[in-house]
Amino acid sequence: MNLILWRHAEAEDAPEGGDDLARSLTPRGEREAARVGAWLDRTLPEVTRVLCSPARRCEQTALALGRKFKLMPELAPDMGVEALLKAARWPDARQPVLIVGHQPTLGQTVALLLGMAEGTCPVRKGGVWWLRARERHGQLQAVVVTVQSPELLAI
Repeated sequence: MNLILWRHAEAEDAPEGGDDLARSLTPRGEREAARVGAWLDRTLPEVTRVLCSPARRCEQTALALGRKFKLMPELAPDMGVEALLKAARWPDARQPVLIVGHQPTLGQTVALLLGMAEGTCPVRKGGVWWLRARERHGQLQAVVVTVQSPELLAI
């Protein structure tokens, strides 16, 4: 299984007492999402399932991909690694899954799957971690396929 984790691009700060889910991308964030979305669209298999947090900034990031996606409450901020892995059907999904979500959950997911200490793997805004599940000697492993950031994909 391929699990692709895409952190939303740069977003506005939440106004005091404002709705965190309503935060929008900044103009810079829109450019970051477009850059990474274009790369992902060229790279991802057509059968990739795209799952997205219901936060506006994630939805705007996913729109930059130009593919259908499903909003999933299980991917909202602070829902946690277990909810993310269940939504993705890790490691058993038959098709690749792209998750558009939030830090720290994305970084915690990477750290857990790679056997790292929690909190040691932050994911940059707009960044992508592509992991693949494989079985070796009867044990499930997660391997890194690629890590990308908007800066690396400058047009």
